[in-house]
Order: sequence, then structure tokens, then C-alpha cells
Amino acid sequence: MRKNLRWKIILVLGVIGLCLYLSYPPSEKIHLGLDLKGGMHLVLQVVTDDAINIETDQAILRLQERLKKDEIKFENVTKGKLGEIILSGFDQDKEGQLRQILDEYFRDWEYSFSGSKVTLKIRPGVATYLREQSVRQALETLRNRIDELGLTEPTIQRQGIAGDRIIVELPGVDNPDRVKEIIKTTALLEWRLVVAGPAPDKETLLKDYGGKLPPDLEILPGDPRRTQGGYYLVQRVAPVVGKDLRNARRSVDEWNNPAVAFTLSPDAGKRFYKFTSDHIGEPLAVVLDGKVQQVATIEDRIRDSGIIRGRFTAEEAEDIALVLRAGPLPATIKYLEERTIGPSLGADSIRKGLRATIIALLLVMAFMVFYYKLAGINAVVALILNIIILMGALSYFKATLTLPGIAGIILTIGMAVDANVLIFERIREELSAGKNIMSSVSGGFSRAFRTILDANITTIIAAIFLFQFGTGPVKGFAVTLIIGITASMFTAVFVSRLIFDVYLSKKKKIKRLSI
Repeated sequence: MRKNLRWKIILVLGVIGLCLYLSYPPSEKIHLGLDLKGGMHLVLQVVTDDAINIETDQAILRLQERLKKDEIKFENVTKGKLGEIILSGFDQDKEGQLRQILDEYFRDWEYSFSGSKVTLKIRPGVATYLREQSVRQALETLRNRIDELGLTEPTIQRQGIAGDRIIVELPGVDNPDRVKEIIKTTALLEWRLVVAGPAPDKETLLKDYGGKLPPDLEILPGDPRRTQGGYYLVQRVAPVVGKDLRNARRSVDEWNNPAVAFTLSPDAGKRFYKFTSDHIGEPLAVVLDGKVQQVATIEDRIRDSGIIRGRFTAEEAEDIALVLRAGPLPATIKYLEERTIGPSLGADSIRKGLRATIIALLLVMAFMVFYYKLAGINAVVALILNIIILMGALSYFKATLTLPGIAGIILTIGMAVDANVLIFERIREELSAGKNIMSSVSGGFSRAFRTILDANITTIIAAIFLFQFGTGPVKGFAVTLIIGITASMFTAVFVSRLIFDVYLSKKKKIKRLSI
């Protein structure tokens, strides 16, 4: 009996020591959430239509190259509605050859012929896949960007199982405006051939076209911070885009001004080399997020590297390189909700939360000692150990403590002694039935165990659903609740029983149990 108690005591002391080691010092080991530390809470929406537009642009470029390679003459290839390509004026004598090209190289597109015009529409399944991928890629890109900023314990997750919304929580942000700009920047980098511009207004650019914008051209504004402003008429399809980048970093130009150096992937380098070879002497615009950043004349062939110039500050060049390096967002991001919590408010929440926890703990302890006498001290010891295990587990799993998480700790205190109440009442029933103290304690624990297990499992299941589908603060509540309930099973059933066994083993003959 004594040997059996010895290893149980060693186990409990080992658990206490480990949890104290893991959680000390608590200010460094336990991470605070947004509502306690202060920071930003953002709800973003991914405009998934952009992903389909980008796929359409790339398909147009591939189709043009394929038609030229197979010597099929055509008038124009333009975008129609969302996810639609219109090929007009093709040589009808080569319809069979064109069908073969579409079947072989454009399997993601449905097509229909009408005279010398072909309409391609992206397949619904492909469109759904692109939308889903754009949200997933946006999620991963945002993670990469925020990781490069060096922020601690950020929360970046999708809202719900599906949908186009992303929740971002950034505790301890000291420059919210810069973070918002880096997050929102699509970093959609394109090289577009300039047809005309700059011009003071759009109407000036369209004079040579009868006031109507040709379907293969687009008007883009010049970034007034980087260029002389105005508007530019550019080719709609870009031969090289930001996803073709292999690397980007802050650099300087020949005048020692901040610039962004880039390197293209091998495949993009070949395409860019061919493109620049065909357009030597023509102006080329560097377009970032729909704004012209730089216009330069193609003086020679460019293969796989270059420099983007502009009136950048050192920080702006660093930020642009960061978002290009992290990868372009596959679609535009919209801000649906924004909340900023100051650190002073978070500190006040911590003080109030700790006060509430201590008051709850003292009241529960006082009640247990008053109602169950010496057995209540047993419950108090188990309760203190429960909190030590909870703090150690939070530190080990690097969980984030939020204000709802503190509420979860307070709830755990009540639920932990609830198990002791069940056990003690069963022991009282056994004693009332005339059984001796040893048999009453043993019977009380065995009879209460199944009820405690069932109640805790159902609560843990509910908490798991909260963790799976909830956002940051709700997840914090679920985490503390799951850990606290699991710890209470150990403390209420194992530790409390151990305390009774140790007490009874030292008393040769006990006539009355203080319960």
C-alpha cells in the first residue's frame, strides 16, 4: 500500500514541478491575446473575381502565341464578360485546326463557334477552384507578409469553413497604418507596353480611337508619387506578372536612390527576353496594383533581372520588396471591419480579469472549507494544482491567453470543484448507509467517476466545436476550458483520492471523517 502511494506522490510532485518550470516567469511564457495586449483586429474580403480575370489574361496571351505559332490569322482576342474570351476574325478555313488547339491546350474552357468568332467561357468547376485557391493563396501570402514584419503571435485564419473572408489579429502592433498598407497591397506587378501617354485626362488618350476604348487596351493612372501623374494607354495583357518573380529586394539605382531589384523565374525570363526583343525602342510601363510606377524605353533585350526605379523612400522600397517577395495576392483585398485596441485598455482588462479570477478562487475555496470542513481543504489543494497545470499547459502549447480565456479559467475553477462536490456527496451517502470510512471513500470515488467523466466529455466536445469554428477570443475561451477540464479530471479524481489515501494510511483507526 505504502509503495503504491509513494509512486503516486512522486508523480504528482513531478507534474507540479514540470508545470511550474514551464510557466515561469508567466510574463514571458504566457502569450497575451489582442484584447489583453492591444493591437489590431481586421476582417478582410478577398475579391475572388480578380483571380478569374488574371487567369483570363494569361489564357489570352497563350492563345495569341499559339495562333501565331500555328499561322492561324485572326483580327483580335479580347476579354468579354467575367471569365469569357472572344476570338474574332479568324480564318474559317482553319476551324478544324483551331478546334484541335482549343481541345488540347484550353481544356479548362468551354467554347462555341459563330461564323468567324469563337467565344470561350471558363468551366464552372474551374472557376470555383480558382476562387477557392485565391482565398487560400491570399491566406498564405498574408501569413508570409506578417511573418516578415516580425510580429509575435499573430492570428490569420479563414472565417468559417468556406467563404471569401479572412480574420487577421495582430497583438502589439506599434505602426497600424504601415501594417494595413502592407496587408492591403495586392503587389500585382505587371509589365505593360505603353501605347500613348502620359495625358492629363482619359479623353485625350481616346481621341485617335473615336472616343472609344479598344478592347485590347486599357487606361491606367500614373502614381503621382513616382511619375508625373496623368493617364497612360497600355496593352491590356501583360507578358510578365508578379507571380513570375523569383526574388525581390531593396537596392539602389545608378544615382544611389532607393530602388527595388528583381529576378524573374527561368520561364518568365525567356518570355521577357522574347517580348523585349520584339519591342525594342518602344516604351514599357512597370505597373503595381493598377498604377504606373515607371515608364522606360526598351533599349535592349532584357532576360531575367532588372531594377524598378521611382521616387521611393528607403522604407517604401523595403515594403515593396517585402510584398513582392512574399508573393502577390491573387486578388484584391477589401477591409470589411477594423478595430484597434490600445495597450492601456488591454492592461486594464488584465487587472480586472485577474481580480475576478482571484475573487472567484477565494469564494469557492471558502465555500468548500465551510461546507465540507477538512475534506474541503482537500478540494482546495486540488483546485490550486489544477490552476498550476493549466498555466503550465498554456505555456507548453504556446497558447494565447485572451479575455474570454480568463473567463474560461474562472469557469474551470467552478467545474473543477464540481467534481469534488459529486465525490464528497457520494462519500456522505456511503457513510450514511453505515459503511466504514475506507469503504465509503473508495465507493464515493468509484460511483462518482462515471458521472464526472460523462459531464466533462460532453463539455470538451462543445469546446472543441468552439475552437474549430470560433475566432481568436472564442478560441482562447475554448483552449482554457479544454485544458482546465482535462486537468480537473486529474486533480479531482487522482490527486483528491491520493490525499484521502495518504491521510487514512497515517491514521490507524478513524471513527469519524470530517466531511
